Amino acid sequence: MNVKKALIFAFFTAFLILGAVSMQRAMPDPKEDRIYMEIKAFSPFIVEKRIGGLTIIDKRYNDKKEKPDASDLYHRLDELEKLWGKESLKVEGNEVLITNEKGELVGKVLIQNQKEREFLKTFFGI
Repeated sequence: MNVKKALIFAFFTAFLILGAVSMQRAMPDPKEDRIYMEIKAFSPFIVEKRIGGLTIIDKRYNDKKEKPDASDLYHRLDELEKLWGKESLKVEGNEVLITNEKGELVGKVLIQNQKEREFLKTFFGI
């Protein structure tokens, strides 16, 4: 194999590796689907599609809007949900209690297995 072919192969390989690494970095944190979707129903954050891109809307504060870059959108949404979860979620026994900003109980979600309990600890910090 001559030098030109080796150089082209090395360039192609480096391009594929860098692409895979950047895609992996752009992925949001993994979630436990069942419990996350039930808790998400009480979350004050909505992702809205607009002509100018995606917007995160916070329903608690008169529809406060954030417009992060497309590559940072889901990371920012995860950050906001984690902060909200530390304030509004509490684990008691096998239930997650969900409160609003006034401290009133608005919902309960049953924890069905140990994976969901570990997800609550790692993602929300509760």
